[in-house]
Amino acid sequence: MWSTSWGTRSSQSRVKPSEKGIYSEKDVLIQRKSLHNSVTSTMVTVSFNLAPLWRMQLQGPVFVGVPLLGPILIWMFTHQLSSRCEDEKKLPWCPPHKVILLVWATIYSVMGYASYLVWKDLGGGFRWSLALPLGLYSFQLALSWTFLMLFLVVDSPGLALLDLLLLYGLVASMVLIWQPINKLAALLLLPYLAWLTVTTAITYRLWRDSLCPSYQP
Repeated sequence: MWSTSWGTRSSQSRVKPSEKGIYSEKDVLIQRKSLHNSVTSTMVTVSFNLAPLWRMQLQGPVFVGVPLLGPILIWMFTHQLSSRCEDEKKLPWCPPHKVILLVWATIYSVMGYASYLVWKDLGGGFRWSLALPLGLYSFQLALSWTFLMLFLVVDSPGLALLDLLLLYGLVASMVLIWQPINKLAALLLLPYLAWLTVTTAITYRLWRDSLCPSYQP
């Protein structure tokens, strides 16, 4: 709108040369001023059009990075992790805790991007339509961080198993709720469900071995 109005004004402000075909000094100044105003209005219009793009580029990494706060804080501020999966005599097929944290970090990144897709398709900002899909997302994120604490730090496979069962149900609900909003976001949660299945099997085995040592290999 601005560029059009300025363009109209600049065209109106153009002065025809004199009958001899020579521009006067005043005419040249008027044309320079109108050209400057036209260029300035064009730059302002372009900056307004690019503003949503810059905000989108900033919000995407934020959504990806927020879920990573859990494993990062656990890694930085926890001095001693559980050694259950480090003892090959107890559970040879259980991956080391470093591998577990690495897989969780990858899952968190994918999950964060999926939440960004849902947030963007629902209009962004803070809307009531975001309450259910992103409310479930925030709740399950807190549960997944709690599981990491119970599994890697507290060394409580029983509580970790209960946490996982609730977490599995929440993530399955998220897939169903996100699918009508953004199909790609729902598909990106499937590796999360697969990893939860593997983690549940590991946690159950550790919990069973803690209750019944005779089942240990």
